[in-house]
Amino acid sequence: MTDQAKPVKSPCVHICALNEEDVCQGCYRTGNEISRWGRYSNDERREVLKLSFERARKSNPFMS
Repeated sequence: MTDQAKPVKSPCVHICALNEEDVCQGCYRTGNEISRWGRYSNDERREVLKLSFERARKSNPFMS
């Protein structure tokens, strides 16, 4: 798949609050990931989504 495909959407849920570890409590992206989102390729965005999902699971063990 190339970056000519439709852009991967942001996981933002409009609950923008960074914790003491610089992770958003709404989407679980870091401050750097949020600020760079517009410049990321689709592959990079998918990697960020994977990392943010892992962070969300660690903070909420009831997520599957």
